[in-house]
Amino acid sequence: MNTIPFNKKHVKIVAHRGVSGLECENTCAAFVAAGNRSYFGIETDTRLCADGTFAIMHDANALRVSGVDAVIEELPFSALRDIRLYDKEEGVTRSDLTIPALSDYIRICHRYGKVAVLELKGASHPEEYVEMVALIDSLGHLEDTVFITFGKQNAMDIRAAAPTSKVQFLTNTWEDELLPWMQEYRFDLDINHKAVTPELVELMHKNGMEINCWTVNDPERGEALAEMGVDYITTNILE
Repeated sequence: MNTIPFNKKHVKIVAHRGVSGLECENTCAAFVAAGNRSYFGIETDTRLCADGTFAIMHDANALRVSGVDAVIEELPFSALRDIRLYDKEEGVTRSDLTIPALSDYIRICHRYGKVAVLELKGASHPEEYVEMVALIDSLGHLEDTVFITFGKQNAMDIRAAAPTSKVQFLTNTWEDELLPWMQEYRFDLDINHKAVTPELVELMHKNGMEINCWTVNDPERGEALAEMGVDYITTNILE
């Protein structure tokens, strides 16, 4: 049980939801697994709970990863923390697999010297983003945090809250009309690897932007993307 090696060249490799190919996604176990390996960064997803806490969870509901019907935004973090998550097999839980708080994730990234690649899920929360940035800064990790999001409003609001931080706009496909907007807000690109072409990589670099691609689990595809010159590859299992 281990990661899959590939020739990454000079590409920065990001562990998707931690090393989610080995451990339950978005748990401290998955983050520590990444911390103990050669990954440049650790990616995760965060959502705002009913009590104002940012919890670590990809889905809006914990049902898929726990069997418990729990809508993240409708519950306080104390209730979510009691949920046990599946240990890579539906119906089988493990006592240490719980929903982390944002602070848990940031502390692990900081301890292991990994860049935090933090996806903002759900509706935009501009006032709470200011508090989020302050929390990350208080833990000494703001300079080593990259914010990513599919939401245009989320992206603009986190840029306002963190003017000097890296922000990557997530998209499934490339549209040329995105370019001037991304230039205005100083966003980089985080795109489905299937949409990546040498021409797109060249366009990004020509305009001073970095390109991240998700989610790459095939070593041959990873090596092809590295050959194209992408800056980051986000993966569940490659290393």
